[in-house]
Order: sequence, then structure tokens, then C-alpha cells
Amino acid sequence: MTIDAPRNENPTGRIITITPTGGDVPPIVLAIHNEVFEPGSLTLTEGITALLYDDLDFRGLVHDALSRHCSGDWGNVSEDDREANNLALKEGGRLMSVYSFPPMPRIWIITEADRSRTTILLPDEY
Repeated sequence: MTIDAPRNENPTGRIITITPTGGDVPPIVLAIHNEVFEPGSLTLTEGITALLYDDLDFRGLVHDALSRHCSGDWGNVSEDDREANNLALKEGGRLMSVYSFPPMPRIWIITEADRSRTTILLPDEY
């Protein structure tokens, strides 16, 4: 599922609304604050999408992870990966964050080098 994440007029950050197709499932609203780069379109893998709609706690974790990623908090990556992300942020390059919230599944977030797309996925979906 791909969602455009346009900047809105909210001065405190970006609001992303994920509206499922079909069914009576309410939309998911994510707010991103203090972003240090434009995340582009947001892509959610099947595994992430299923968990978002099945588990409200997981929804909160994804929200926190996406906000952290867009603000330059790379989560549970090695020091080398953290340095690579910081350099990629300045010079252009792919950004990757890893977030662990036991007992929930680990989340990966990858933003393409051209900042056109950010993908949230489970590690086994890579």
C-alpha cells in the first residue's frame, strides 16, 4: 500500500492519513514532528498493513518509529550504520532505521536516496 504524504498546513508537522480500501475499517492518522528530511510517498508492506489493522499497540509503535526515523533518530542500528545515515542525510543516500519493541516484531524503515519514497517493512519482507 502506498500513501502520499504531502506536507499540510499544520505548523507542528506532517499529518499522514492511511485510509484502507473496502470494509468498515477506520483510517489511521500518523503525525510526524521535527522531520529533518522529506520522506516522500509512504509505502507499507503487506505484513505491516495487516498488523496495523489487527493491533492498536502495533499501530502506536509504527507511529513512533516513523516519527523517530523522520527526525533523524535511527533506532537500533550499529554505530557504523548511524554514521552512514548521518552522512547520507547530508550528502544524499539511502536512510535505514531499525526499531525493536519487544514483544512486537522488529520494524525496518527505509527512505530512498532521492527521498521519493519511505517504506515500512518487517525484516523478512526485505
